[in-house]
This record gives sequence, C-alpha cells and structure tokens, in this order.
Amino acid sequence: MNACIADRMNAHVKPSDTLYFLGDFCMGSVEKVATYRKRLNCKTIHFVEGNHDKVTRKSQSIFASWSSLSEIHVGKQGIVLCHYAMRVWPHSGRGAWQLYGHSHGNLPDDPVSLSMDVGVDSHGFCPWHYEEIQTIMKAKVAESEQSL
Repeated sequence: MNACIADRMNAHVKPSDTLYFLGDFCMGSVEKVATYRKRLNCKTIHFVEGNHDKVTRKSQSIFASWSSLSEIHVGKQGIVLCHYAMRVWPHSGRGAWQLYGHSHGNLPDDPVSLSMDVGVDSHGFCPWHYEEIQTIMKAKVAESEQSL
C-alpha cells in the first residue's frame, strides 16, 4: 500500500508543488519514516498530524511544517486542514472549507457542508488537487443555494 501511494503521489505531485499531508504518514520506525519521505518527490510537504503519527512525530524536521490543525489560504479561499472531520471550523460561516482524512471514505458526505474527506483511500490512492476540490465545493455551494 505504501509503495502504491508513493508511486501515485509522485505521478500526480510535481517536485515544485506544495503538498498538505493530513496525517497517518506511515507505520514503522523513524528510519522507515525517513525512507518513505525521501521516496516522495515533492520538496515542500506541510504535515497535519493524525492518530497514527507517534513515530512520525519524532521526524518533524523532514517536513516544511507540522501542526495539529492548519489554516491556509489559496488565493482568497480559506481552508482549514485537520486529520479529523469537523461539524464547524474557523470561518465555516464565511465560506472556509474544511478538509480532512482519517475516516477512509466511511463518513457520509453532507452535500451542503463545505467539508470534504481528502484521504487518498477515497480517491484511488491519489492526492487531490486544489482544482478538483474547488469543483466539488462549487457544487456544494450551488446545492446549498437551491435548498434555501
């Protein structure tokens, strides 16, 4: 599984891209974590820790940043990143998105909530690109406006 994820990550993420990894990097020793990180071509990986990152936590320096929750902007779009799904999040009432992993595609999606499972196991073991997420979120906004 790790090899498959790494290969698909490298096929979809350029070395110059910025990647946000939302937890559960890999299982095993500190050496295995370092080896797996070296296998990924992307130079800039920001890490939001998950519940299986006890060992990875010891290797925080191999990532561009490390947090439990991260608030970022892509252009004017606010995005809250967390390993876990949330019902509300900072600026959720102002159009901010919430992206999460952890649930392995097992949580039912709320068609009008601007939250989304972006775990690779719910996407053919491939990372999500911003444009893919943006398309889904636009559809959710349209659905929300229709239900008013």
